[in-house]
Amino acid sequence: MSKVPQQLDASPEALEITEWKVQRRQQLREEFLKLKTDPFKHASGASGSVFDPAILRFQSIGVNYYDYFKPTGKMVLRGIGLIVVPMFGFAYLLKRSRGKIEASYRRGEVSYRDRNSKFV
Repeated sequence: MSKVPQQLDASPEALEITEWKVQRRQQLREEFLKLKTDPFKHASGASGSVFDPAILRFQSIGVNYYDYFKPTGKMVLRGIGLIVVPMFGFAYLLKRSRGKIEASYRRGEVSYRDRNSKFV
């Protein structure tokens, strides 16, 4: 009996793929639980976590990222967009708001006693 809910708008191929994914997930879960709860592994002194080659590859990418990094135009634009644009945007907003306040000070609209930055 299938654990996949029957969908009316799904094609037979999509249902077959979903069924295969459910079965594969169940097999991997059973294998993980078998390895994790093996009492003889702890008796031999080789305890610890279950070895997963995908996790090892992911961690090694983090260590060796800069060895294999290739600068591209997309990466340059990403760096500019995430670093340079926010800095200049924030500076522009600060300058504009500070300019409005300074202009009101110079026109005499705010008395010296009511100013926020008297000693700067």
